[in-house]
Amino acid sequence: MEEFELIAKTFQGLEEVLAKELVELGANNVQIGRRMVSFTGDKEMMYKANFCLRTAIRILKPIAHFKASSADEVYEKVKAMDWDKYMDWGMTFSVDSVVYSDIFRHSKFVAYRVKDAIADHFNEKCGKRPSVRLNNPDLIFHIHIAQEECTLAFDSSGESLHRRGYREETGAAPINEVLAAGLILLTGWRGECDFVDPMCGSGTIPIEAALIARNIAPGVYRKGFAFEKWRDFDSELFSKIYDDDSQEKEFHHKIYGYDADGRMVGCARRNIKSAMMGDYIEVDCREIKDFEPMENRAIMVVNPPYGERLLSDKLLETYKTLGSRLKHAFSGNEAWIISSNYECFDQIGLKASARIALFNGDLDCEFRKFELFQGKYSGFRDEGKSLQKDFAPLKRRSRLTGLDGETKESRRQRESYENMTEEEIAAAKRRRQLESYLGGRAGRKPARPRREERDGQGADKKPARDERPARKEFTPGRDNRRPAAKGGYAGKPSQRRSGGDKGGYRRNNKK
Repeated sequence: MEEFELIAKTFQGLEEVLAKELVELGANNVQIGRRMVSFTGDKEMMYKANFCLRTAIRILKPIAHFKASSADEVYEKVKAMDWDKYMDWGMTFSVDSVVYSDIFRHSKFVAYRVKDAIADHFNEKCGKRPSVRLNNPDLIFHIHIAQEECTLAFDSSGESLHRRGYREETGAAPINEVLAAGLILLTGWRGECDFVDPMCGSGTIPIEAALIARNIAPGVYRKGFAFEKWRDFDSELFSKIYDDDSQEKEFHHKIYGYDADGRMVGCARRNIKSAMMGDYIEVDCREIKDFEPMENRAIMVVNPPYGERLLSDKLLETYKTLGSRLKHAFSGNEAWIISSNYECFDQIGLKASARIALFNGDLDCEFRKFELFQGKYSGFRDEGKSLQKDFAPLKRRSRLTGLDGETKESRRQRESYENMTEEEIAAAKRRRQLESYLGGRAGRKPARPRREERDGQGADKKPARDERPARKEFTPGRDNRRPAAKGGYAGKPSQRRSGGDKGGYRRNNKK
């Protein structure tokens, strides 16, 4: 079958995980972008991408690339397309838009113009217009604009792929299924040992862990995909993909989920039953302070509260208790914790061996890895052991916030100013601005000595500054002239440059 361009969208921070999934799936020309991964494949690959990928939000199939500098130009180029290849006037459609441009300021207006272009195309050709439907349309189009670069694509997924279909109930702030699967895949766990989530909530992380351990495609629970309504939909090919369970495997370990809220435990059990993963997941009502050592080796992934719903003192105590139980009851294992609050991370009291920047919704988070061992880190290091830093630390400054919404960097700056005078604060601010301008290198290299102080090096080439002859004194009105190219008066510098008083002479000799 013919290959074509495809785009898989995801959350920021999960691009590399998604790219690895696509390579394992057999996609070609995989390239990582921002919150997306582009690749090429045939119709079967597009079906598999929707059905099998765990960290993709939706799969787009581009049908046109063009440049436009206005919404009217977008309208004309979309209207001129051969729409008979894709639809007829009796089909319903909708248009979604994403715009990153200084030219196009209103993404909704761009979507309206694309809708008008498609409708006017059929109205002029056959006198009838296709209908726009927001809920369950036959075709979904996606227009993406970056400055003047426009891409019009089919949305082959329809409803977001994070909506697996197994979750019947949720709590107040449930974790997204795509993010939950991404967290597990980032740890490298594929079912080689036990898995535990001591704050499982509605059970999303344990269920995603069971699907990964069994290698069951997440699309098996969905009711449908957008490509099933396309003209060229191959039902036999999709049925072959849907019914293929040859890649599934056995899981001989156990997944444990705990939560202090009995209502959430009941919710998790119902979701686990809906996903038919009850043979692999055990859920119980247990507070974090009652967490007991595991019988077998295990890996832990925790998505604790970030401070949106709990009181600050109770939240900090929760993280402190979590760190204590990890140290005393989870020794010899790995724990991964995601949070958007640096104060909470500080309360854990353990040294992280890896930090990965992620977004949970609009919250800037870090996913930190903790390798648990008995005793102090100095003793652990004296034994010849070291932390396995599988992931590089964050290359940017941490943007995590505290309970008061203040970032860690701004808090350090504010605390450093408390014992300074106004002059010292002003000097410190100038210093930071200089370091930012020079890329943080200011002050790290000693000043270069003057030429006359270098033991005579180069003294014969250039005299010292105080030995140089004085410059000729400048006389306004006489010395501010220069020879013209073909004779004549060339004018003052301020007259030769646009902007009037921006010229060098008038700017430097104002009275």
